Amino acid sequence: MNAFERLQQTALRVTARRDEADDILSLALAAPDGSELPPVEPGSHLVVHLANGLVRQYSLTDSAGRRDHYHLGILRDPRSRGGSAFIHDRVEVGATLEVTGPRNHFPLVPGAARSLLIAGGIGITPILSMARSLHAADADFELHYCARSRGQAAFVDWLENSGFADRVHFHFDGGDRARGLDVTTLLQPLIPGQHLYCCGPTGLMDAVEAAASHWPRGSVHFERFKANQDGLGDNRPFRMVLTRSGLELEVPAERSALDVLRDHGFEIESICEEGVCGSCLVDVEEGEIDHRDQILTPAERRDNDVMTVCCSRALGEILVLNL
Repeated sequence: MNAFERLQQTALRVTARRDEADDILSLALAAPDGSELPPVEPGSHLVVHLANGLVRQYSLTDSAGRRDHYHLGILRDPRSRGGSAFIHDRVEVGATLEVTGPRNHFPLVPGAARSLLIAGGIGITPILSMARSLHAADADFELHYCARSRGQAAFVDWLENSGFADRVHFHFDGGDRARGLDVTTLLQPLIPGQHLYCCGPTGLMDAVEAAASHWPRGSVHFERFKANQDGLGDNRPFRMVLTRSGLELEVPAERSALDVLRDHGFEIESICEEGVCGSCLVDVEEGEIDHRDQILTPAERRDNDVMTVCCSRALGEILVLNL
């Protein structure tokens, strides 16, 4: 993993805007000169740099290889800090958006015998990309889509008329979980070579994670929009030794490594600042890392050679960073 990949921004024009469900819209983006875009991979997302100074990431719904347009699905978050609300209120057809990507922390595993897709609410966006790609590859898959109601579920009409409509199962529970998808029963059987992909609200993903706890390691995959802070230990101060800069910096308990690095002039990209985007990864040469991100795999964590400086910390007193 290259921890020093820089975010390269590209200007794309909004060519279409459509209301897909209650408080959910889709945007189509294209190069202003009509040139080809970098190809899409299933599960990928764009980083969007908004005119109000905010940076957000939104999943793509496109199938693998698409290069003429990108399509985003965006929920107006009632707790929006200015990102989704700005897009819903201010971004119209003809507007220009600065974007980075596509990037992908939620890829399909190539050659899987079968794929089980579970989406909740706006979590359908990367799952739809996967379903389209799997269908185009004539691969075996099944999609379960959970929402409170049909009106709060995006792309339902499209899914019902798609070439894989027989593989799609809708679960509208009206807010009563007892009427929703029974993930325990669904995930009880173990099918050799099957992989599970889930994106949606934290409650759904936590339930899926618990129900799939008996699945083989590496066969269950999540795309989380926000970090899960449950079970994190207390913050303790630690020191950072920066080998290329010759600096030694103190990180207080109440501050992050990213905060301290920025104080000393390091220009490190950060989008989410809670360990779900991977933009602030830094190489670690020595010291044991207290990983608090949502993107590194168990194997990558065991390698102990890279960390998200926005949220992860040291388990001991010192970390040696390649900075």
